[in-house]
Amino acid sequence: MKSCWNYKWVAEKEGKNESRVNNVKFKQSGEEEMLPEEIENHKNVWCGYFESLEQKMPRSASTMKPKPVKSTGHSRNPNPPSHRDNLTTYVSPRKMVAKLPEEEHPKQAFGWAARDQSGLLSPFKFSRRATAEKDVAFKVLYCGICHSDLHMAKNEWGVTQYPLVPGHEIVGIVTEVGSKVEKFKVGDKVGVGCMVGSCRSCDSCHDNLENYCPKMILTYGAKNYDGTTTYGGYSDLMVAEEQFIVRIPDNLSLDAGAPLLCAGITVYSPLRYFGLDKPGMHVGVVGLGGLGHVAVKFAKAMGVKVTVISTSPNKKQEAVENLGADSFLVSRDQDQMQSAMGTLDGIIDTVSAVHPMVPLFTLLKSHGKLVLVGAPEKPLELHAFPLIMGMCIYIYICMSVRITHLANRDKDTNCMCCLCGLITGRKMMGGSCIGGMKETQEMIDFAAKHNITADVEVIPMDYVNTAMERILKGDVRYRFVIDVAKTLNP
Repeated sequence: MKSCWNYKWVAEKEGKNESRVNNVKFKQSGEEEMLPEEIENHKNVWCGYFESLEQKMPRSASTMKPKPVKSTGHSRNPNPPSHRDNLTTYVSPRKMVAKLPEEEHPKQAFGWAARDQSGLLSPFKFSRRATAEKDVAFKVLYCGICHSDLHMAKNEWGVTQYPLVPGHEIVGIVTEVGSKVEKFKVGDKVGVGCMVGSCRSCDSCHDNLENYCPKMILTYGAKNYDGTTTYGGYSDLMVAEEQFIVRIPDNLSLDAGAPLLCAGITVYSPLRYFGLDKPGMHVGVVGLGGLGHVAVKFAKAMGVKVTVISTSPNKKQEAVENLGADSFLVSRDQDQMQSAMGTLDGIIDTVSAVHPMVPLFTLLKSHGKLVLVGAPEKPLELHAFPLIMGMCIYIYICMSVRITHLANRDKDTNCMCCLCGLITGRKMMGGSCIGGMKETQEMIDFAAKHNITADVEVIPMDYVNTAMERILKGDVRYRFVIDVAKTLNP
């Protein structure tokens, strides 16, 4: 129940008499406290109002037309509120029972959901909304597993609401379209990525950057326009607005193309926006996982020279021979990293774990750009010096500090060396989060034209918990994709 007028109230039930509203307390929002006589007066008025509604509650709260109650006393608001303004819906405490997920909407749906912070997923019944005039409904065929699905399932970012049906790399076949849908028809191959709604009125929305809309609605784990929870693609069907549907070209494989709706746009967008897509440029890709291997493919298709940066030496052959990277650096090898100082125009950092930032800045040329697209669960440590000092000054200071450190064994000088590592000459550090719908469609079309897909391992739905464990261990090349249509059984 919303606030009564500009006063907040708290109703506490006593004993088993749930129909009675007791101990109603009022406090002004952002103003001075009410006078004692005002408090008593409002308590009498509103408590009597609630109890009278309780006794005369019709079957449908939406048809309720209570008799107006006039407030008396020394109220500071000269215009008493109407009941419609103050109480959008009043439901008896006996009737205040939340609907089950399968009862919220008319379309019955089935998927797998996490119920708690263990992150374990299990079969789950819920519902989807009816196909509205601008909606597209489709049968889910495949859904990729993103590392963020694991973060959300375990509530590692502290924002998860359970039950949670993950999945935002969703592809399938259209089964129904609304009367005002113009771009899609039954039988089309389509997909849904990380978002299913936005405000349509802010600057970001007007600039086709719905992904930066402050009211963006995520595909799962968020609240939709009607207040119900959004559920993702680990399920048998989807319903979304036409604006947030992506057309999948016929020549793009659905299973291997599904991860592009998150991983693909996550790396494609910063390559374009930060100007790291010019032929002949030299770009580094940190991490060779679900995001990194796709970043290498897109960068090479744009004509860019690519160096993969990884902590794992055994990934060199994969990066160079299979993915087409031009070179490979082991980030833990100081000799390799020092020889590559000042050689990169930009870096796309895809790592989702906490890792050192200073060594990466040393690889950048002056005016170079380090773009973060991974989402570590803990903050990264960043110092200022490498961003502002020139390379020669940086090398001189670091060498001096290291010599001093070796002589004195002083921890402070070691920290100073780390600090200096971040000061290397008008360098930029930025971030990027997926992309708008226009750019996402552009990315999918580019991928189809250049035959870019993710390297995937297709799994059945009942393997999803094992897949999550393997993702945690880095044991996947490079993206799990659930075969929903063939393996999701109610």
